[in-house]
Parts: sequence; structure tokens; C-alpha cells
Amino acid sequence: MKVKASAPGKIILFGEHAVVYGEPALALAVNKRSFCEISSSSSETTVNGYPIQEEYHSYILECLNRVGIDDDLKIETESELPSGAGMGSSAAISVSTLGCLRKLAENEVTEEQIAEDAFNVEFEVQGNASPIDTSTSTHGSAIMVSEEKEEDFLWEIGKKEKRWNIHHRPIPDVKFVIGDTGVHSPTAPLVKKVKRFYEKNNFAKEIVEDIGRIVRKGSSHLESGDIERVGELMDENQRLLSILGVSHPKLERLIKGARKYSYGAKLTGAGGGGSMIALTDQPEKVAEVIERRGGKPYILNSTEMGLSFGE
Repeated sequence: MKVKASAPGKIILFGEHAVVYGEPALALAVNKRSFCEISSSSSETTVNGYPIQEEYHSYILECLNRVGIDDDLKIETESELPSGAGMGSSAAISVSTLGCLRKLAENEVTEEQIAEDAFNVEFEVQGNASPIDTSTSTHGSAIMVSEEKEEDFLWEIGKKEKRWNIHHRPIPDVKFVIGDTGVHSPTAPLVKKVKRFYEKNNFAKEIVEDIGRIVRKGSSHLESGDIERVGELMDENQRLLSILGVSHPKLERLIKGARKYSYGAKLTGAGGGGSMIALTDQPEKVAEVIERRGGKPYILNSTEMGLSFGE
């Protein structure tokens, strides 16, 4: 038996860092995907022709552990998503792999099951995780993560005392350009930096609350197709993230250049380097500016398609 599946990458549009303090966050699925094909093997389990090893295939190995398949398998993966560029490449690989494995093991697959499995895979491999990337990759469209159950509730995901409520949010067809700075910055130190600011300064608490309000406004305007207002809110979100201290000179350089041809631009993900996103109807011009300013551009469209089986 052979099973094929694919899953999209994602971008976080609003809510980075504030989501840690109970505020909502909004992420969108994008049209670059990761692909997985699994079939039986007569000898050993391999990934892209090589024996599976934790050093190189930690996410796939954890997917196998999660589903509990002991059979020898031939696993082939391919990805359109660059690693470390803020597009959820590990989540997309985990989701597409789990989709195949659950199909092989049980035939029936539900989005909620895959989203929970994928979250737990990322948690085990990374030592910590939120369900934003994995739920978006599973469901497609847009998702909002919040502490409370709201309209269009999909599922709840929990770990220890922490609970996240996942909600569907509709999206229009919109174009983005991601600009990868090439500056790698681990997430944990940035989260700790914001935490110190938050715990010592009421102003930081107000910033976090303001970001939460931006998430909700941004979600509403995105749903209604008011792209200009979404862009304005992206710029406002970026200003607040800069005050929190999670931007970077190279991010600011790319963002400033992109704004000439964009509705709005901001960092996406933890910051401190990493990537920025620009909402635009002139993606080629934005990509050109980003490349000229030393970044690596990727032109993306939003997509409603989440986990998908077949070709």
C-alpha cells in the first residue's frame, strides 16, 4: 500500500509574543507545501533512501513513535518550504507524515487527531511548542489561537496545565512576500527577554494588551477583505514588537524597504532576526527590494487547503 499526503506552511500574521500572556494570535496557511509518500519496505525503514536516524529525522521518528507503527517503511519527503524562514517547515513535514501514517494504520483520519499528534511531535522534539504552526498546517485557511472558546471553534489542545483553543477564520485570496534576513536567532532567549520586560514594567503589559486588540481587529478586517486596514495594523503591530525589543536592524531594513510597495509589513515569528512579511499586490517589486537589501524573498499566496491526500 502507498499513501501520499501534503500540508501547507504558514505565516503568523498577528500576535507573536503576546500569545504567551493569554492574548490571541492569528496565522495563515500559505501555498508552499511539504509532501510525504509512505509505502512498505522489505528491509528497513528509510527516509529518502537513507536509514532513519534521530540525528537527521527526529520529527519523522517521533511521528512513527506517536502512531506506533513498527513495520519497515519507505518514507519519501519533499518540501517547498525553506527551513528556518518562519514558514513552519517542521510542522508541515510532521503533519504530512502523520497524515500518511494514520491512513496506513487506521484509514480514517480527522483534522483534530492530526493537529494534536503534530503538536505533541513538535513538543517532544523541541522541548516546548505551541499548536499554532501545526493546527494551521492541518486545517488550512487561517486559525486563531485564544484562551477562550469563541465562534468557529475547531478543537482544544492542551499540555500539562496549558490549554489552547483553536478557531477557524476565513481569509480572502491575499499575497505576501516573506523576507528572510539570514540572521538566526533562537526563540527562547527572546521570549525570556520579553518576560523580564513584562514582569517589571506595566508599559510592557499595555503593549501586550494592545497587540491582542490588533489581532482581533486584524482578523475582522481580513475576513471582510479590508486589506488596507490589515496592512495598517501590521505596521502598528511591528511598532509594538520593536518596543518590546524583538526586532533587529536587518529586519527593520527589509520592512522599511518593503513598505513602499506594500499595505503593511512586520516581522513574523519570534524576531531577533529571522523573517519579515509584507502584504502586497506588487509582490515582484517587494521581492526585488528585499533582495537588494540583503534578504532572501519568497512570494506566497494564502490558501484554504490544509492537509490533503493524493497527488
